[in-house]
Amino acid sequence: MPERQESTGEPLDVLKLRKDFPILSRKVKGKRLIYLDSAATSQKPASVVEKMDDYYRRYNANPHRGIHTLSEEATAEYEGAREKLARFLNAHSSGVVFTKNCTEAINLVAYAWARKNIRPGEEILCTVLEHHSNLVPWQLAAEDTGAKLRYIPVTNEGDLDLAYLAELVTPKTRLVAVSGASNVLGTLPDLRLLIAAARAVGAKVLIDGAQLVPHSPVDFQALGADFLAVAGHKMLGPTGIGALIARPELLEEMDPFLSGGGMILDVTLEGSKWIEPPWKFEAGTPPVAEAVGLGAAVEYLEKIGMERVRQHELELTRYALERFSRIEDFQLYGSLHPERRGATFSFNIGDGRGGIIHPHDVGTFFDNEGIAIRAGHHCAKTLMKRFAVVSMCRASCYLYNTPEEIDRLVEAIEGVRKFFSGV
Repeated sequence: MPERQESTGEPLDVLKLRKDFPILSRKVKGKRLIYLDSAATSQKPASVVEKMDDYYRRYNANPHRGIHTLSEEATAEYEGAREKLARFLNAHSSGVVFTKNCTEAINLVAYAWARKNIRPGEEILCTVLEHHSNLVPWQLAAEDTGAKLRYIPVTNEGDLDLAYLAELVTPKTRLVAVSGASNVLGTLPDLRLLIAAARAVGAKVLIDGAQLVPHSPVDFQALGADFLAVAGHKMLGPTGIGALIARPELLEEMDPFLSGGGMILDVTLEGSKWIEPPWKFEAGTPPVAEAVGLGAAVEYLEKIGMERVRQHELELTRYALERFSRIEDFQLYGSLHPERRGATFSFNIGDGRGGIIHPHDVGTFFDNEGIAIRAGHHCAKTLMKRFAVVSMCRASCYLYNTPEEIDRLVEAIEGVRKFFSGV
């Protein structure tokens, strides 16, 4: 684990920190791995891997249901992970529901809250920025409830066009669902403004925190949202674990999304009763190893300090934007203001003939250089249509990336442009 540095105000010692991530020492195609795909999934520090391994080696058991030592230890670690995540986000532990991913957390709200509380003719407000996971559930909820789904548009610079906010947030608005940070453009919406507008008309707010929570300090209670969806694997934790952070009183009012063992107070042939939240939303055997791993990831991030993570990524963003500005025949999407975006960069590269090099070709070329990026529509087809493209290349940074890796990326961009255009 890293030494606690949160209160020092010193920049991250990234070269030292990188030693905590075993995968960063490997080579790809004979070259040192440059991992620029953290918006898809983050790499894991050894402490997370070791914590999960320790669970399977020493106290592998089902929590909550046993009176033997292993079960008691598994319960303590599982519930301890819930407490750690609650502390990390300044939320009540009774409002932390473990899910298998961020997508399930959003769907939990769409099924357990929206379908019970939204009536025909009422409105759900979303944005054109959204990942499919924070768009499609609301399309389906609108169809099932008879509600109208409306969208905040996106400017040419990739920001939400809040000039339309007053006419989009109305007394009919029941829910505002928005990403805390765009998985494509890195856009950081003004959440406080959106939440205030929603509050003014009595609407609830759901934040898709998949790209926000790993990169910036988040205080759930101070933010004032009603729901926050979290993806464990994007914040140094394992796959197969996410969470819904919610106001506990809302969970009290909601019916279970899934049912089965582990969430039962009583069952008769006539019906069933549930235990209290958050457990009434965690039917079946829970992802104990994954929760334990997420708890270790939270401890790792806490000891580094999220303010320092954000500052490091802000410096990387400034550096990358300056380097990108000097590349010819290169289209970067999103804001050019570092403070208004995260360190996620989507782009296309010109082919020298008025078109673009297909992002899949770019990704293959980069892979031969040991550079891992993402190529495609990034589960954001509405945003692709907004910018009149089918796909984009995406390089996304995290706390373990360095300016030298940005340099390598720029060299690869120049290399692929010359290779395909002959210029």
